[in-house]
Amino acid sequence: MKAIIEYSDYRKFIQDYYDERKRSSSFTWRDFAQKAGFSSAVYLKYVCEGKKSLSVGAAGSVANAMGLAGFEHTYFVLMVSYAHAKGDAEKTAAFEKRCALARAHKVRVLGEEEYKYFKSWKNQLLREIAPHMPGAKPLEMAKACRPAITAAEVSETLDFLLRAKLLKKDAKGNFLQTEKAVSIGDVDAVPIAVRDLQRQMGELAIKSLSFPQSERDMSGLTMGITRRSYERIKQELADCRRRIMAIVTEDDDTEQVYRLNMQLFPISECLEQKEKVTPKKGRDHEEYNQE
Repeated sequence: MKAIIEYSDYRKFIQDYYDERKRSSSFTWRDFAQKAGFSSAVYLKYVCEGKKSLSVGAAGSVANAMGLAGFEHTYFVLMVSYAHAKGDAEKTAAFEKRCALARAHKVRVLGEEEYKYFKSWKNQLLREIAPHMPGAKPLEMAKACRPAITAAEVSETLDFLLRAKLLKKDAKGNFLQTEKAVSIGDVDAVPIAVRDLQRQMGELAIKSLSFPQSERDMSGLTMGITRRSYERIKQELADCRRRIMAIVTEDDDTEQVYRLNMQLFPISECLEQKEKVTPKKGRDHEEYNQE
């Protein structure tokens, strides 16, 4: 069984614990439940299957039943707290508590660096800028950012990118990317950071409306669609992103860093149609030009 620090889903941890005990003994779900203080013999089985949820209050009892103590006991309870957290702010706080606990015991939470990377637009920007400004000081890089940031922010960000192995230095001390692209992966906390990043990038997009039109390209569609059309459009956008990434990776040089936002979201509730009505051509579609 893996170390508890390698888990982010408490259900998976419980299931792996049970499977390991079952392989080496006659351990049953009833035995497990009784040891944890539950009257239902299948309660923990249902928890692992997602049919029930383990409360934060009962997490300590289950941790005791699994023989967890000290750091591991606290970490397990924090995993359960994370699962119960409502909204991004609570989930972020719960995840960061796990990370802080792990650091205090000199261990690393899987996904912590990825989580931090997607928390700020500065990380992505400087990962692109630094390799193409050899010999530049933090203040020079700060002035190249748009909007401008401080030299201290640049230094802090570069230190993080080096620690996270998203940048490295060559023999001359210049920055190099370790990979051409960074993927989100499947770490459960990363999507929270990505949503935060998308908010930041959306705010930057609004500010970019003041840029000359020759430096930006913005357009949009407001359209009435079906769920089937929505799924087809999502796939089309995914294919488009892949084609754009292929264009980017073909060129090793960088003259300027751009951000491309692709946003498809509802601006109405689901409409109940009692009768199928064929709309007039163009009635539901309106295209917005750049200005």
